[in-house]
Amino acid sequence: MKIAMLSGGVLAGAGLGAAILVRRGTRWGATEHEQAMALPGDAYFPHGTQASTRMTRAISIAADPETVWPWVAQMGRGAGWYSHDRLDNGGISSARHIVSWIPEPRVGDAAAIGWLRDLEPGRGATWWVPGDDMLGATVRMVTDIRLDPQAGRTRLVIRISGAAEGAGAAFITLGFKVVDSIMAVQQLKGIKARAETFGARTADPQNPETGERDQFQIYEAIWAQGGNAGVAGREHAARWREAAREAAVQG
Repeated sequence: MKIAMLSGGVLAGAGLGAAILVRRGTRWGATEHEQAMALPGDAYFPHGTQASTRMTRAISIAADPETVWPWVAQMGRGAGWYSHDRLDNGGISSARHIVSWIPEPRVGDAAAIGWLRDLEPGRGATWWVPGDDMLGATVRMVTDIRLDPQAGRTRLVIRISGAAEGAGAAFITLGFKVVDSIMAVQQLKGIKARAETFGARTADPQNPETGERDQFQIYEAIWAQGGNAGVAGREHAARWREAAREAAVQG
């Protein structure tokens, strides 16, 4: 009986901890206005449906948008994700400088978070996963990134919206909220630290460029203008690049 009670208490405590983590993590740093404001990806879900999950986070950075943007522009496109590298980058250290061989972003670029569907250089980017099968569910996801100038500073807002349909939808949604609440907050802090500490530096003396396309990122990224980074076949960049091509044909 005592063991059962203890186990129940542990499970209840874990559940409560997860609920607190999700509530704080899914809106970390964001004002009510930022949580409610419209972003391009809000309109991506088909047939007028709305995202069942929407997580808006934000951070203030003591640097102007011109300094912050290059860090955002290369994120996931060969420079890593600036989060917990052991968990989301195969143990490879994300870049701490503006990488010389990563081209400027273009609509149609593909990465682990989908294909780049909307781009406003210096101001925002939106990535789209049109449909991925996971544990018996179909998942669609949008990543909206927005930079707003604030008197020499930058307000960085990242919103992740998703919709899952199918038998495993509830499980996938909860798991994603928990994991992303940890990873996304660290990513915002990682961008802030890089922009404030290193500015727009183009070299890292502690980790000089080797020219290898998987030096800073393990998951593949494919650039619309040709070329790629990361390890070919790791994650679904090739699938999202094809989806981008199909969308361009249909459009």
